[in-house]
Amino acid sequence: MLLQWFNTSEVTNLGAALADDFVLQTAPGSTAARHKGTKPAKQAREFQKVLNKFLKRVDREALPLKLNAFRKAELANSFKWRLLEKGVEPQLVDELTRALVMRLSAKPSSDAAASSNRAAGRDARSLLAEGDKLFSEGAFDQAVRCYQDVLGLEPRHAGARNNLGAAFSKLGQYKEAEDQFRRAIGLRAAFADAHSNLGTVLRWTGRATESEMPLRRALKLKPASLDAQISLGTTLLVLGRLRDAWVLFERVFKVAPRNVDALVGMAQIAASEGRLTEAETLCRRALEVNPKTPSACSALVRLRRMTPADRGWLKDAEEIAASALAPLEEADIRYAIGKYYDDIGDFPRAFRSYQRGNELQKMAADPYDRDAHTHLVDDLIRVCTREALNTRAGASDSERPVFVVGMMRSGTSLVEQIIASHPAAKGAGELQFWHDAVRKHEATVRHQLPGEPLRTNLAAAYLRDLASHSADAPRVVDKATVNSDYLGVIHSVFPNARMIYLRRDPIDSCLSCYFQPLSPALNFTMDLSDLAHYYREHQRLMAHWRSVLPSETLLDVPYAALVADQETWSRKIVNFLGLEWDERCLDFHRTDRTVSTASYWQVRQKIYKSSIGRWRNYQKFIGPLLALSDAD
Repeated sequence: MLLQWFNTSEVTNLGAALADDFVLQTAPGSTAARHKGTKPAKQAREFQKVLNKFLKRVDREALPLKLNAFRKAELANSFKWRLLEKGVEPQLVDELTRALVMRLSAKPSSDAAASSNRAAGRDARSLLAEGDKLFSEGAFDQAVRCYQDVLGLEPRHAGARNNLGAAFSKLGQYKEAEDQFRRAIGLRAAFADAHSNLGTVLRWTGRATESEMPLRRALKLKPASLDAQISLGTTLLVLGRLRDAWVLFERVFKVAPRNVDALVGMAQIAASEGRLTEAETLCRRALEVNPKTPSACSALVRLRRMTPADRGWLKDAEEIAASALAPLEEADIRYAIGKYYDDIGDFPRAFRSYQRGNELQKMAADPYDRDAHTHLVDDLIRVCTREALNTRAGASDSERPVFVVGMMRSGTSLVEQIIASHPAAKGAGELQFWHDAVRKHEATVRHQLPGEPLRTNLAAAYLRDLASHSADAPRVVDKATVNSDYLGVIHSVFPNARMIYLRRDPIDSCLSCYFQPLSPALNFTMDLSDLAHYYREHQRLMAHWRSVLPSETLLDVPYAALVADQETWSRKIVNFLGLEWDERCLDFHRTDRTVSTASYWQVRQKIYKSSIGRWRNYQKFIGPLLALSDAD
């Protein structure tokens, strides 16, 4: 018997009902509430009774449904959100949600016996075929058990390892998936599909750079594989190597002109290059082939502002979201639905959609470690003192590098576009160089500034990286926002480099991060409390850079002031870079260049002010961020 794939509304309604029942049991007048003024021990006993009653209802109504891991997450998220809406304390909500998840995940003692009975008298071949059939029907939980039964009989079955990893991926269990793909490759080094699947799951979990090698290995082993070509093209797109990605998508398109993934990949590149009409055409072609393509449906909403006339799009998107999607696919469509509601001004529905997208996106991310990030900031402040920076001779006197930094979604893409509109400047996008360099030499950087010859090697390598984006531009812009953390290290290598820091309303900036499907590597963006913590550490570090870097090195640009007086601030920016003024900087939206960030639509528009103070539309939903109003 196949697992029943309950639709989203059934699962979320059950989660909400469980929450409502719990709130009712603890409401004024209830037994638990009447004991609030009694001794702590008695309070605890009464609360435990309510909790036990709640868990018994979970056993009675939720466990018999045999929900897969994805639907369990749906139910838990619905339960959590309803409790928060009812005003339950966040700490208690977290505890109750953990109790629910543990109850839903508890393995019945009969599982092992059931597995044994299922495998009894069966050979690995028939079990593998059954697992593949279940996988094709969307019963991924049952497929997992079949593949595990195969491996119980034949532990060195590489095909079962690979298929088990694919089933784990569909359930959002990405670490388990990665482990199985690596085991499959260990058993069969020339297993092209396992290499391809490994590369894909690495990209899904925010490790795009790491994903390139296994995908290239897959193509070397199986050159005609369309899936490997598309996955490698997607990885290259994420890495900003759009021309290389286009070649792969176009190659697939020529062989399979109805391949929706190739069409959507080409649409994403067209959008990044400002060809928005072409991008929309490609997305619509994909939807003609398969009207339920999540990526094509999501991409459409990001190409323009939506209006109530787009209700047809919303109907299609909600039907897609309610189907049996993998977690990251549903996350993407939930973010898109959020944007639709935000565009038309239905802010409660917008926030609920964004919140759902973030909860699903978390499944691909490691938990944000607040203590670890705080310690990193502590170490950078301790190492990069004014005295240390003054005593380190720079490795290069080049003025070519320009660093546009700030919190994500603070206006860095806009400023890069303004600078790149100058004939003497080139925008290189978000380069990984300093992030990768600091990670590679982290043991050194956290104890002292780089010495010789490391600084010289870093300077030469970075200048080569800039040259790959422009051979002759006097100024090349690197707008990787993570470089905000490394300004002291960068200054020790390039003392003449100019740094521009974008300062936007902290709540607007953080909320904009929360509303974007950013890389799982940016794990702090998926939770409002984590965002608040990260922002405070970001501001602490930026205050340090202002105190230790020479004043002529760092220019603060208030986003609101730039939007209010575009020409004055554009002139200040150009002058700060030592360039003559050029009127083209005012018409930045006409500049023909690639923009690989989520702001590719915004930078094609004239400056607008509607994003300032946007957070007030969501004030009642964003409690953890509200204290940031005084952060600047």
